[in-house]
Formats: sequence, C-alpha cells, structure tokens
Amino acid sequence: MRVSATAVTTVLLAGVCIGVPAALACWTHRPLVFPSLGPTIYLALTGPTTEPACPRNTLLGHLVSATAGYAALACAGLTRTPPDLTHPDGRRVLAVAIALGLTCAGMAAPWTRHPPGGATTLIVALGLLRTPAQLLDLMAAIALTSALLVVLNRLVGRPYPVWRPFAECT
Repeated sequence: MRVSATAVTTVLLAGVCIGVPAALACWTHRPLVFPSLGPTIYLALTGPTTEPACPRNTLLGHLVSATAGYAALACAGLTRTPPDLTHPDGRRVLAVAIALGLTCAGMAAPWTRHPPGGATTLIVALGLLRTPAQLLDLMAAIALTSALLVVLNRLVGRPYPVWRPFAECT
C-alpha cells in the first residue's frame, strides 16, 4: 500500500492543528479541545475551498452554535446544572431540541453553514461546556485553530481563503 504525500501532509497538519490547542489546554487548564474541533479541522484540510470550511463559516457557525446551545440551556433552566449524560431528564431533552433547532435556523444563511457546529451546540446544550468563560474558551480555540489552518494550508501550498470562500472574492 502506497501512501500519498497529500495524505501524509494532511495527517501532519491535523496533528499540529489539534496539538496546539491541546498543549495550550494543558498549560492553561482551560477547555480548548472539544469534540467538534476534530471535524472542523478535517473539513478544512480535506475540502479547503468549500464554503463550510472557510474561516468565516467556521467562526460564525461555531458562534451561532454556542449561542444557540447556551440560549437553550437558559430556556431549560440548566445553566448551573452539571452534565449528566447517563440520566437525562425532560429539561435536558428540551435543551438539546431547542439548541439544534436554533442552530439549524441560525445556519440557514450561507455565511454561517458549518456542519461541525451541530456538535458544538449539543456540547453546550448537554452542559459539557456551559459557563460564559468556557464558551469564550471554545471560541478562542476556534479562532486559534482557524488561524492555524490558514497559515498551515498556505504554507504547504493548498488553496485556502483567509476569510470567505474564493468564489465570493471574484
């Protein structure tokens, strides 16, 4: 089996893109790594010129998702309730349903479509990241990762927009 240079490059870039926020998380003891960061990185490395992968959609999509998740927590009265994935009650069911519905509505605009945001809204609505400080950490990690993706994709010669998809720049 022969491995292509593109595959090796993708593996290395993925390692750097998740390794940097993970190292910062170890150093700062802040939640800078979370499940939806993986698909965000994958999308930008395997489909860098697609609309959902561009930095604008990444940042705005996660912002919409985190906001929707927190709004759903507030509606269900769960902002101060720790997560309990093994015994969800009616309020948690309500929170995840509201969160995903608000996320879908918020991502209806082309400039906010970012599928990994669907995971972010559930991470928040389930209470895994639920405080305003944790949501700021989440967005800081998204911003850092987006910047890394711009720099690294361009460094290896992959076309990747700085903000919006290339098709909108013409």
